Amino acid sequence: MFTIGDFARYGRVSRRMLRHYDAIGLLRPDRTDPATGYRFYGAAQLARLNRIIALKDLGFTLQQVRDVLDERVGPEELRGMLRLRRSELAEAVAAATARLAQVEARLRSIESEGHMPADDVVIKTVPVVRVAELTGTAASYEPQDIGPVIGPLYEELFPLLESAGVRPTGPGIARYEDAPEGGGAIVVHAGVTVSAPVGPVAGTGVRVVELPPFEAATIVHRGAMDDVLPAAQTLARWLDANGYRSTGYAREVNLECPADRSRWVTELQEPVAKA
Repeated sequence: MFTIGDFARYGRVSRRMLRHYDAIGLLRPDRTDPATGYRFYGAAQLARLNRIIALKDLGFTLQQVRDVLDERVGPEELRGMLRLRRSELAEAVAAATARLAQVEARLRSIESEGHMPADDVVIKTVPVVRVAELTGTAASYEPQDIGPVIGPLYEELFPLLESAGVRPTGPGIARYEDAPEGGGAIVVHAGVTVSAPVGPVAGTGVRVVELPPFEAATIVHRGAMDDVLPAAQTLARWLDANGYRSTGYAREVNLECPADRSRWVTELQEPVAKA
């Protein structure tokens, strides 16, 4: 038999936690001395303690833990609970990873202030281009809202074009505009250059549109789009210093898109006019 202190040490938990589990009937000691009130635990109870801690760490409430351990939850229901919790944890990890990427992008932008060469910015006329695109709406222009919209659009776009016999003839082009309903929402167009006729691509939900020419300030970004902030802000500083104003959101032209996203090459094309 172990004292509560020894049992807590072997179980890597606090004595306060064990007293709480006793009070709610989740893990009773094997024996309690009637004279002193001291609690004593058996080694076999470590197995139940391990299960309590594991289920609690998965996010189950103590009542759910009790139901599982006391077999008031069947195997199929338990598997469903575990699958749901796994999905919730995976979503939380993905969200935290995305937030970390954005924090790192901000830090890189701060570190690069004044160091990115402004002569990388070029003013040019972007010609007429025909693109096949799918469209979605993001809650805002923030990366954490754009990424989950544009990624699935591109994943859907290329198989649809292949099934319709439409072949890309040039780079992918992502473009953005304010949503009609306002509120900061953004219409996201995920497209790729094609030579197909303008109009809907039958049976796909894809539309072919012809984008008019415009004057653009351009800069080439090398790396994943999570890291685009320094290039975008260099472009903004150049516009301010050279008497231009932006007239819309920058297009993103995918010049090179290998599997390794850190090796992507993307041209930002921001529509501009003289201030």
